[in-house]
Amino acid sequence: MTDDIFDTSYHEKEGPKPARRYVWRNIVLMSLLHAGALYGLWLAPAAKPLTMEWGFLCFLLSALGVTAGAHRLWSHRSYKASLPLRVFLAFANSMAFQNDIYEWARDHRVHHKFSETNADPHNATRGWLLVRKHPDVLEKGSKLELADLKADKVVMFQRRFYKPSVVVMCFLLPTLVPWCCWGESLCNSFFLPAILRYVLVLNASWLVNSAAHMFGNRPYDRTINPRENRLVTLGALGEGFHNYHHTFPYDYATSEFGWHYNFTTAFIDLMCLLGLASDRKKVSREVVLARKIRTGDGSHKTG
Repeated sequence: MTDDIFDTSYHEKEGPKPARRYVWRNIVLMSLLHAGALYGLWLAPAAKPLTMEWGFLCFLLSALGVTAGAHRLWSHRSYKASLPLRVFLAFANSMAFQNDIYEWARDHRVHHKFSETNADPHNATRGWLLVRKHPDVLEKGSKLELADLKADKVVMFQRRFYKPSVVVMCFLLPTLVPWCCWGESLCNSFFLPAILRYVLVLNASWLVNSAAHMFGNRPYDRTINPRENRLVTLGALGEGFHNYHHTFPYDYATSEFGWHYNFTTAFIDLMCLLGLASDRKKVSREVVLARKIRTGDGSHKTG
């Protein structure tokens, strides 16, 4: 697959750039959502311990739906997953509520292919979350083949029923379990495992395409913006080894360090041990070392 390989032939069009248009609906909705998360923090001291533990479990599940699912499996095809695992990851992805798998993977492949250009849907140098996409994003995204995603029945089923699956997985299930199972208040059940957890997963993902493109070292390729950021790695279950990932996007571990700060890699390895995943793609130690010497910034010498 070459859809996620950087396209060096792309050149931004000459002439005046399109005006940056803010999406005020997103600004208002995100402001309200974060206000709800702050209220959830205020409620947290009065919540039952089981509610906090359930919220943390929902965080892990929804994050894995993005990291192990939409990202490493469907965007990069860095390993193969059985039908039961793909179904599980699809439900977990709906719990994360970050666009359906098809759209997420399409945008992520465009992000890698045209990173930090006008055609990048997650361009950290332009801003992306609260502004309309640059016309080049729509143009280049429409040219990707995406045949593998269209042929995956789990992906297309989730896309067809995405809205109801989000209502159930992202909001109803996290709320109803503590309310019905151990008598947590409805208010705590909604604002902690549902709203606060959702906002934390969103921000962990956003930091990968913002902070990890601005802060950190570049031991593998000093010519690109993505960087190694340990704090992002911790919050995003292993996705902060970003200079490595953009240098070797097909590596299932997104890092040369195995399970180190990388819960997602440990999860995929466990799935392989259980026979639910296979064919993990990995860059050899020799190739990594050669790339460090050739294009790295010299910030660390061994892996």
